[in-house]
Amino acid sequence: MADDPLSIVRGQLGERIAELQARVPDLSPTAIYAKMDAIRAVAAEYGLVALEGLADCSAHLAMMPGCRVATRSCLEHMGDAMLSNSPADRTTILAAIAVRLH
Repeated sequence: MADDPLSIVRGQLGERIAELQARVPDLSPTAIYAKMDAIRAVAAEYGLVALEGLADCSAHLAMMPGCRVATRSCLEHMGDAMLSNSPADRTTILAAIAVRLH
């Protein structure tokens, strides 16, 4: 089902996420925020609620001290979030991030 629009979007988001993972050490917090917010916007448009919630949280964490650690933690969960459309999964993933960062 490579022609499935959601599969295409997930593939494009996967590329954005991989690029962001590679570039996090070199990016400013503002640039990380902008890239995460762009991922959030696409996820929201296509109903990927778990990914939308994680990207939103990640964007805000990018503006706080220790943003690179938080961003890496969030990026590690992006694959799981991208595969889910479930609000329950979003809550679980965000809880895992919260536990990891505290």
